[in-house]
Amino acid sequence: MSSWRKRVIPVLLLHGEGLVKTINFKNPKYVGDAVNSVKIFNDKEVDELALIDITPLDSRSEPNFELLKDITSECFSPLSYGGKVRSIEQIRKILGIGVEKVIINTAAIEDPEFLRSACMEFGSSTIVGSIDVKRDIFGRQRVYTSNGRKNTGKTPLEVIIQFEKCGVGEILLNSIDRDGTKKGFDLETINTLSNGVAVPVIACGGANTVDDFILALKNGASAVAAGSKFVFTGKHNAVLITYLSEDENKKLLKYEDK
Repeated sequence: MSSWRKRVIPVLLLHGEGLVKTINFKNPKYVGDAVNSVKIFNDKEVDELALIDITPLDSRSEPNFELLKDITSECFSPLSYGGKVRSIEQIRKILGIGVEKVIINTAAIEDPEFLRSACMEFGSSTIVGSIDVKRDIFGRQRVYTSNGRKNTGKTPLEVIIQFEKCGVGEILLNSIDRDGTKKGFDLETINTLSNGVAVPVIACGGANTVDDFILALKNGASAVAAGSKFVFTGKHNAVLITYLSEDENKKLLKYEDK
């Protein structure tokens, strides 16, 4: 059923050996074992999974390749991976493990030539450029790196135009202000950026209902992604790994038919 509609992608945050969920990129809450969670998502027949390592650099400076091997060996859906990716050799190793796409954030912004080289080496369809966006103290939308800690001073449009020139196949747009809040997507930014480049934009940050997904798609997103919606339930955010219900799938399919 899912192949007939836009992709809906659960985003899993890796912190150390386990999965967590953040709010506004802060206060990570443990939600489960990575391998076991992937097994549950297999049963849910997800469209795709995105795994992003947010472990602090002082704890680990490169991807956890051994854990990634364990995860890919259990993952039946297409898997994208991001976090601590800074070299062509790392990308080659990640792809060799069985990951389908590599998500590059901080290094892509700080070193556009690295991003360009990655796209040329592995192909645009393999490389996803990721940007984390939030409003600064003056209310201006700016791109942040280093898990939302460093303000680059650049506008989101500046960065995604650069990504497009470097040859990325997709752009993952994360709203730090909406992350984990379940308050809905930042539709204005999605609309502006989706219309600013020809590269498909995946919207992430703030989703709570299937209606949020539909609104993001109506505003130009090519796919939608979410974290809290698929790992928490109820007003107290009890941990529960879920995916789209049959009714939610039908609603998305009905939207796609229009």
